[in-house]
Amino acid sequence: MTSTLDRRVTIRQAQNATLRQRPRPAARVSAPHAGVASLQLSTKAAALVLRTARVSGPVFRDDTAALTGLSISTVNRQVSALLKAGLIRERADLTPPGAVGRPRVPFEINTGDFLTVGIHIGFRTTSITTHDLQHRVVGAINIPTPQAATPEQVVAAIGVSARRFADRWVGKRLLWGGVAIGGRVAGKGVVDHPRLGWSGVRVGELIARELGLPVSVASHVEAMAAAELVVNPAESSQNFLYFYAREMAGIAFSVDGTVHTPAAGPPTIGHFPTGETRLLDPEKTGRLEEAIGDSGVLRAAAAAGLDVDSLEALRHAARSGNAVAHDILAERAEILGRTVALISDIFNPDHVILGGQAFTDYPEALPVVSKALRATSVITNRDVRVARSAITVQQKAAGAVALDAIYADPLDALSHTA
Repeated sequence: MTSTLDRRVTIRQAQNATLRQRPRPAARVSAPHAGVASLQLSTKAAALVLRTARVSGPVFRDDTAALTGLSISTVNRQVSALLKAGLIRERADLTPPGAVGRPRVPFEINTGDFLTVGIHIGFRTTSITTHDLQHRVVGAINIPTPQAATPEQVVAAIGVSARRFADRWVGKRLLWGGVAIGGRVAGKGVVDHPRLGWSGVRVGELIARELGLPVSVASHVEAMAAAELVVNPAESSQNFLYFYAREMAGIAFSVDGTVHTPAAGPPTIGHFPTGETRLLDPEKTGRLEEAIGDSGVLRAAAAAGLDVDSLEALRHAARSGNAVAHDILAERAEILGRTVALISDIFNPDHVILGGQAFTDYPEALPVVSKALRATSVITNRDVRVARSAITVQQKAAGAVALDAIYADPLDALSHTA
């Protein structure tokens, strides 16, 4: 289910939401937890068993012991607890026929009964999604990021929209909420977001109040890197650099299954020098985000005399044979390729993942990215990949945050939702 809300939540609704808490069903927590996502592959026994069910299920208990390194007795205890909690389910229909003694019944993750709510708050657009325990997107909407007098009103308005959207899934148990957002995220989900002009905004608590659920918050590029770990945990032993570009540019680094979260906040690369530009950055600021951000690209298109009002229109013009439109997008790719190369040479990761619509929405320019990267980097055979989530990268990031507590310590997470 993918749609766009036709109407915004009014400022009056947002103001009311900040002054009072709407009545909640008794099954939901009265004082929801709000915190910062851990963004790592947990080594807790219950988490290992749940991850095996998610990645390899349906799976037998003895195979789970072999895959996780846990003893069979530990696996049995964790499977029993997870079955009781409902997070996994047995598949008696897959029991091997003719077995002697206690039957071997495989189990898998329960994708039918539970949902989490993910929110990605962008500079212009906010996405709201529901996810099953497999991290799959069950439903999604996009809304314009609300305009209001205060950041708290903006966040409350988003929370109202998220609650309305989540309430569509009657009969599902909502477990957790997750917010991915730019800027620095501190304890209890407090956000400083210079681009939005936010300082000390209690995003986690405000969203938790509106959702009636515990909520985790994370910086959005770090959340995107975490989503890559969720999609393929088998690569957790490799270190990778995640490079994101759309309206803003950012990076995150994952080491041994943990996304590094600097205490001072995510690395800032928007000011990186671009070098000389031909069509981009017509005001000659020399800064990366001014050149390659969506708004900057549209300014360059206007300066070049193109009558386009969106990136989609610019891409359509390029694909229809407009050489100037193509050259603008190709120059964007060239600048990004050079920047990726320089940052990669500093970190020297096992591989680099490119995420964000600046890379994925115009794949015709990916060869330009590759050429610029090879020409700039001192490593001639750098392993560079495009993010698996591609066009749904913001949704997958929000889902990774919403599922973070459950994946990290599933039984403890459920105790917060009782």
